[in-house]
Amino acid sequence: MAPRRPRRRPEPPRHRERRRPRRRRRPPRPRGDRVNGRIADPSLWREGQDRIDWARGFMPATASLAAELTASGIVSGVRIAISDVLEPKTATVALVLAEAGADVSVSCVGRNTDDAVAAALAHAGLPVYARSTDRAADDRENVLSLLDHRPEVIIDDGAGTIRLAHTDRPRILDAMIGATEQTTSGVRPLREMQRTGDLRIPVVAGNDARTKSLFDNAHGTGQAVVLAVADLIDESLAGASVVVAGFGRVGSGVARHAAALGARVTVSEVDPVAALQAAFAGFAVEPLIEAAAHADVLISTTGVAGTIDVAHLAALPDGAAVAVGGGVGQEIALDDARAAGAVEISRARKVSRLRLPSGRTVRVLDDGNCINVSAAEGNPVQIMDLSFGVQLAAVDHLIASRGTLPPAVHTLPRDVDDRVARHALASFGGAVDVPSAKQLAFLTSWRPSLDAD
Repeated sequence: MAPRRPRRRPEPPRHRERRRPRRRRRPPRPRGDRVNGRIADPSLWREGQDRIDWARGFMPATASLAAELTASGIVSGVRIAISDVLEPKTATVALVLAEAGADVSVSCVGRNTDDAVAAALAHAGLPVYARSTDRAADDRENVLSLLDHRPEVIIDDGAGTIRLAHTDRPRILDAMIGATEQTTSGVRPLREMQRTGDLRIPVVAGNDARTKSLFDNAHGTGQAVVLAVADLIDESLAGASVVVAGFGRVGSGVARHAAALGARVTVSEVDPVAALQAAFAGFAVEPLIEAAAHADVLISTTGVAGTIDVAHLAALPDGAAVAVGGGVGQEIALDDARAAGAVEISRARKVSRLRLPSGRTVRVLDDGNCINVSAAEGNPVQIMDLSFGVQLAAVDHLIASRGTLPPAVHTLPRDVDDRVARHALASFGGAVDVPSAKQLAFLTSWRPSLDAD
């Protein structure tokens, strides 16, 4: 059943005063079949536009925050590069920023590109560097072409574009306002760059915003990963043994959604506290080498390369499936497995069957890529509405704070995070309560209470 359209929203809440708006630029004009950038097939633009229009109808928080950006004029004339999964939801963000006056350009790796959506953005006049047939070398050239637009703000997914700007286009960094990053696996290397003194621009960790992490990771990615796995193996998960490596926000979501479909879930963790959380949630907890031996499906959710290594693959029962939810390259150590003698014996519908040196076979789903986006259509639109709302709020915060944020990874301020949540709540017809004077007095009192827990 199609999602129900949100009810009419009340006026967005008031927030801090803005500087005087600059003169806004007009949104880009359609260019027909004239290609701006590097895309596969310009003739697909109508199909892509229809899907973008559908997605936009279910992204009320994004729309409200975009309306604020338009009214304030804060993004007008700002060069913004978007490097993200290119599907209708991402395209909606690109278009609303362009409509607010920003100079927007877009890139995406080939495996995550919807060619029809790319064509729709190019038709609207945005430079787009993305084709579904692109491979690693093409992907790199596309990002470099994106960076040659000299963006002042980068909206990134995985931090690859931010890192490439530092290594291959360092001359653009001095004029940059900053960047946003929306994934756990992307924030991790940026914090390492900060630790070593190599990070030269402020980056907002959109991933760490409560409005993103409490919803996108657990509910969105958890659901999308499990459904993508079930679709690719074309089998019911009811009664199946599903092993989840990692019990962070994504792993916990994957475990819960697999259990909801009737799977017997086992969790493997290296963090004793997270392992204890899994046990309290009702899941069996075992070392991965032991859990792999009885897995019908093994899903890695750690975002750490080599999580599922050759020994884990060898321990799997014959015919077991293995996949990555979210994650990074070689989270399943496929290069090591091939070097050890594993051979692909068949491939169909993004399912590769590997024969291991032992003679057993395993089914590798989507070559170990981020299965919920490269083998499916990403997270549900209502969830991504929150995540992209956070990205827009982060862009707003970066520009409003221009020149005051040091080159470091920053958390989105609590009041900005709350503003995104208020917009989303309003789209459901909800409203938050306010504490009474007595409650505020209690909360600000330093005196201990004997009745307090």
